[in-house]
Amino acid sequence: MPRKKRSEGTRRPNGASSIYQGSDGKWHGWVTMGTRDDGKPDRRHLQRKTEAEVIDAVRELEKQRDSGKVKKPGRAWTVEKWLTHWFENIAAPSVRHKAANAYRTAVYRHLIPNLGAHRVDKIEPEHFEKLYAKMLTSGLKAGTAHQVHRTARTAFGEALRRGHTVRNPVELAKPPRLEEAEIEPFEADEIGQLLVTALSWRNGVRFVLALTLGTRQGETIGLKWSRLDRKHKALRIAKQLQRQTWKHGCDNPHKCGAKYHKANPCKEDCKRHQRKPCPPPCPPDCTSHARWCPKRHGGGLVEVDVKSHAGKRGIVLPDRLYDLLIAHEEKQAKERELAGSEWHEGDWMFAQPNGKPLDPRRDLDEWKALLEAAGVREARLHDARHTAATVLLVLGVPERAVMEFMGWSNTAMAKRYQHITGALRRDIADRLNDYLWES
Repeated sequence: MPRKKRSEGTRRPNGASSIYQGSDGKWHGWVTMGTRDDGKPDRRHLQRKTEAEVIDAVRELEKQRDSGKVKKPGRAWTVEKWLTHWFENIAAPSVRHKAANAYRTAVYRHLIPNLGAHRVDKIEPEHFEKLYAKMLTSGLKAGTAHQVHRTARTAFGEALRRGHTVRNPVELAKPPRLEEAEIEPFEADEIGQLLVTALSWRNGVRFVLALTLGTRQGETIGLKWSRLDRKHKALRIAKQLQRQTWKHGCDNPHKCGAKYHKANPCKEDCKRHQRKPCPPPCPPDCTSHARWCPKRHGGGLVEVDVKSHAGKRGIVLPDRLYDLLIAHEEKQAKERELAGSEWHEGDWMFAQPNGKPLDPRRDLDEWKALLEAAGVREARLHDARHTAATVLLVLGVPERAVMEFMGWSNTAMAKRYQHITGALRRDIADRLNDYLWES
């Protein structure tokens, strides 16, 4: 069928779609989707066997154009290409170290090895759900699958905004059910036992701060004496201490770590990784193992800014707590004198016997030993922060003041950190009893 001509003296409006049957017998469609980077019209060509098929295809493109969800022209990227670009050039330079590490693990250990060959505009929600199921079957926890899900959702959300796809398939994918552990803040008697035991330990005031002020681990071990306002008995929280991953400083990271590459999977009766799933073999182009690099850099204990702008705060100390800090300072002065030339001056409020900062891992071990010595149930170190926030609830401190005290940026954190304890429930019952019956 020859191409149909319009009536003489008329023309199609600029940008209108065209449908015609070509000399090859196939139906063709042209749709103007916008403007290319060079300023010329972005005209997309479609080819189908029947007129009905090409009409449907043209309408679909027009629908995408009108909704503003237009895929970029040219060959679609693969999931591997997009995720690599997203992490290396978009995410990693703009997020904190821990967040970047979580993204890196999700992208290079789970998403790319399992889904990397798919086209970014063709991958379906079911592909992600199958990946989550595979992760659980291999022994990984639901929390790990959720981390992968959140990473993929963020990455594909950026792909949608940049026109690499017309939808975010991860928004439709259902991650596995995640049962959050129930947090029980310490009761008054448990707090008392922990405080008494902590004060008999070296650097024990460090845990007193966590239980009474709710300071995070990195904030507490990152405190310096210069941030103690002695005149107003106040403590300024501005920095935190963090252990960061080392980076290669050599020219060939893969060759540098050749001795440490894992070539084969673990055996079924592996006893080395009893507490967590066995790690997979290293990829062929593995560039990890930077901690063994002779020219390594950027890792170890690093002082960084606190978690958020709201986290930068000043806390006026109770008189008793201020006195405990001064007593701790006097003990540290004796340690400095005993260490002599071996002392590393860093102004750390809580330090090793040689003045070096505390390692987070060792600090966590100390917390577990403290719980055992005090005869208190097992709990996370971060539960001390939940306890401090709950004590403020018991005391009836206004929410606005609690937010500033704890370093929260929104009120939703109060619901997350402040809990109804047994003592609070008893107090409510007693008040109801007094009001309804005793009166």
